[in-house]
Amino acid sequence: MMSSKQNKTEDRHIIWSDINLDLDDWREDLQADYPDLSEDELYQTMCEINGNYLDDERANLNVQLSQPIIIIGDIGRWNGRVMGYKMIESGNIRDCLYSDTDMTEWYVDKYGDLRADAVHHDGTNHYLYRVFKDNASPEQIERLQDKIYFGKATRADITRVTKRLGDDIARVYGWNIPKQRISQEKER
Repeated sequence: MMSSKQNKTEDRHIIWSDINLDLDDWREDLQADYPDLSEDELYQTMCEINGNYLDDERANLNVQLSQPIIIIGDIGRWNGRVMGYKMIESGNIRDCLYSDTDMTEWYVDKYGDLRADAVHHDGTNHYLYRVFKDNASPEQIERLQDKIYFGKATRADITRVTKRLGDDIARVYGWNIPKQRISQEKER
């Protein structure tokens, strides 16, 4: 259900979400399949079915890339926001779709970046997923990790050694996302 749904602001393609699930959106289908369930049971069934859809999206996004993926996080903690990162060494996009938070929404934004908003008891984490470019040196990767760790990474720092995942994801789902701007110098 969620994989092709686009949100109202038209600025993202939602891959999967359990944020703001609305039983009224599911009610007619659920009552047709489960006519004897109570309101609470319908809600639980909706959550279970939606949870199973996440496995479908992982299967859809079994896309192996040539380099590791870095998750750049803007983490909401009880004592404020901090920057951080985590590596997905497998380089497989499906491995981005895991979370240990209470609710999560994964989406491709209007810039072609895979992102997630993850809600937990202390706040909301915002994740940006990028794959390292094939020509990124170990030193460049370490420098970016250090800048993220110390909260100093800029968009330019990130795009210098990584590239967006949205192009690979858009091919799976048939989405149209804006083309990346490539400077004429890089094209030569």
